[in-house]
Amino acid sequence: MRVAPSLTLVLSTLLAACTSAFESQLTVFADPAKYDYFNCEQLAAQRTARKAREEELKSLMDKAERSTGGPFVNVIAYKGDYTEVREDLKLIERTARAKKCSSPENWQSNSAIR
Repeated sequence: MRVAPSLTLVLSTLLAACTSAFESQLTVFADPAKYDYFNCEQLAAQRTARKAREEELKSLMDKAERSTGGPFVNVIAYKGDYTEVREDLKLIERTARAKKCSSPENWQSNSAIR
C-alpha cells in the first residue's frame, strides 16, 4: 500500500523532467512560421533588433518596478510586448539553427591557441 504513493511521486517527477527537457513549440504571440522564409542575414538583423527591444523593455520594466504601482504597470504596459519579443527570439534561434546559420554561440575563433 505504501509503494503506490511513492511510485506515483517518482513517476510524476520523471514525467515532469521529460516535458521540461523538450523545447516548447507553443507560442501565444508569435507566429511559428514567421521567419521560415528569412535568410541568415535577415535572421541576424532581426535577432539584433529584437535583442535591443528586449533590453529596452526590460529596463522599462525594472524602472516601473521601483515606482508605486509598478507591478500593475508592468503587466498592463510591458508584459505582453516583452513576452512577444522573447517568443520571437526563440523562433529566430530555432529557425537559424534549422538553417544552420552562424550565430554568436557557434562562431569559430580566429585566434591561434599557443
